[in-house]
Amino acid sequence: MKIPRFLENIYRFYRDGFKNMTVGVTLWTIALIKLFIMFAILRVFFFPNYLNSRFDTEQEKANHVTNELIEKAKTVQPDNN
Repeated sequence: MKIPRFLENIYRFYRDGFKNMTVGVTLWTIALIKLFIMFAILRVFFFPNYLNSRFDTEQEKANHVTNELIEKAKTVQPDNN
């Protein structure tokens, strides 16, 4: 299967750009470290698993989610423009 020419060009553009980076490597490293901290570490402390800590069975969890969605939908007022 032949790869379309524009996809090859895009691939080469990014490949060559990343090869020739100097400061960019440091910036990408910092960005990846920040993402790891946000998703792996902060999630554990600030976003506990609410459903598993409050409900024992899958049915109780499903009922709670369903009720919450229905109640939120009732309180949202349609925009009459």
